Amino acid sequence: QVRVVESGGGLVQPGGSLRLSCTASGSISMLLAMSWYRQAPGNERELVATRNVLGDTNYADFVKGRFTISTISADNTVHLQMNSLKPEDTAVYYCKSRIGASDYWGQGTQVTVST
Repeated sequence: QVRVVESGGGLVQPGGSLRLSCTASGSISMLLAMSWYRQAPGNERELVATRNVLGDTNYADFVKGRFTISTISADNTVHLQMNSLKPEDTAVYYCKSRIGASDYWGQGTQVTVST
């Protein structure tokens, strides 16, 4: 059984920063990548950033230059540093772990950017 847990969400003013964390635990045989997605009310879930175990990254255009996904640590933790936050970044942020041929999702953490 695999468990994925996110943390670090909250309320921040426009222009502010937040750091999200995600840890995968349990029966992890072959971790390949960890990704962050987000879903705003009424919208589909969309990819924010991905880091694989080789160190490669992929970012959505709307976060390039503002968000940074960390390397995956030995305890299967990845962080998402979010700077210059905008109101349109408001969403539930989900972490996905690619382990072997399966994807495991966390429950999500709410990020709200507002005055």
